[in-house]
Amino acid sequence: MRILITNDDGINAPGLAVLEGIATALAGAGGEVWTVAPAFEQSGVGHCISYTRPMMISEMAPRRFAAEGSPADCVLAGLHDVMKDAPPDLVLSGVNRGNNAAENAVYSGTVGAAMEAALQGVPAVALSQYYGPGNRDLPDTFECARVHGLPTLQRLLDKGVWTRDDYGIFYNINFPPVPAAEVKGIRAARQGFRRDMGFGVQPHVAPSGRRFLWVTGAPQNMPTSPGSDADVNLQGYISVTPMRADLTAHDALEALKAIE
Repeated sequence: MRILITNDDGINAPGLAVLEGIATALAGAGGEVWTVAPAFEQSGVGHCISYTRPMMISEMAPRRFAAEGSPADCVLAGLHDVMKDAPPDLVLSGVNRGNNAAENAVYSGTVGAAMEAALQGVPAVALSQYYGPGNRDLPDTFECARVHGLPTLQRLLDKGVWTRDDYGIFYNINFPPVPAAEVKGIRAARQGFRRDMGFGVQPHVAPSGRRFLWVTGAPQNMPTSPGSDADVNLQGYISVTPMRADLTAHDALEALKAIE
């Protein structure tokens, strides 16, 4: 198997090294793992592409490239330049430092990379490591993803739904904020929504007198609806969420016919 990996934390991020190990084991003895990742951190850029400017790409080592662009840019670079003569069988994105469950998935560059791969017709999975009191002080904060990443992907490749139609399915995996030994299993889960929270801004004035705004987040242990991704993560389960890039609110279409 030929696998392309990327992330949004940057090419030197420890989570990418974790993913490289998982991908190497998944690819097998005769497989290949290629890396095209952002030269600098690109957290929170979502599905952004550098449509109005070029990006520099540099080969750091055999099958390892850094691109001055977003995670989605890296997927485009991997598919249409770096691996254009022999495309990958699978694109993996992550392992993100921090969860991409619930509304975080909308902002995530990690998820954005998997989305772009799916739009290009390539099977794709985003992987993220939830953080909390149960794992943030471990010697290896990626322990859960490192131990459970390979068997989770193997099971998903074997039992998952894979389509190559318009807006094909891709997957968002979140590993729970617990030590690897305390993981209770895997749950197929819908995307949740944390109420009474969200991103905001906090103003600061620099010594020069210029005014800046810092984007602020919110606690990640807020409850979501039962059975949703963040809910099962906080219970100690790995969440696997099928996604599509189709933004249509299908449940509202029938009612909207009243305007016709």
